[in-house]
Amino acid sequence: MPETTFTFRVDEDLKTAFTNAAKAHDRPGSQLLRDFMRDYVEKAEYDAWFRAEVEAGLREARDPNTEWVTQEQMKAEWEVRKAELLRRAAVMRKP
Repeated sequence: MPETTFTFRVDEDLKTAFTNAAKAHDRPGSQLLRDFMRDYVEKAEYDAWFRAEVEAGLREARDPNTEWVTQEQMKAEWEVRKAELLRRAAVMRKP
C-alpha cells in the first residue's frame, strides 16, 4: 500500500512531551500516531455498524408484523432444550 505524509500543527510543549513519552516506551512517535489512527478508524467503523444494528432492531420493534415472544415462552423453550442436552450428555457418559 502506498504511503503518504500527514502533516499537522501541534503545540511545541505537547510535541516534546509526546516525543519523550514515546521514547520512554521505546516506540517512535510516528508509529504511535499510526496506531492511534488505525484504532480510531476501527472504532468508528464498529460504531457505525453498531448504530446500524440498533436502528435495524428499532425498525423491527416498531413493525406491527413483528411477532413477540414472552419471557415465559422463552424460558419454557430453553428448559426443553436444556433437558434434551442433559439427556444426551448422560447417554454419552454411560460406558
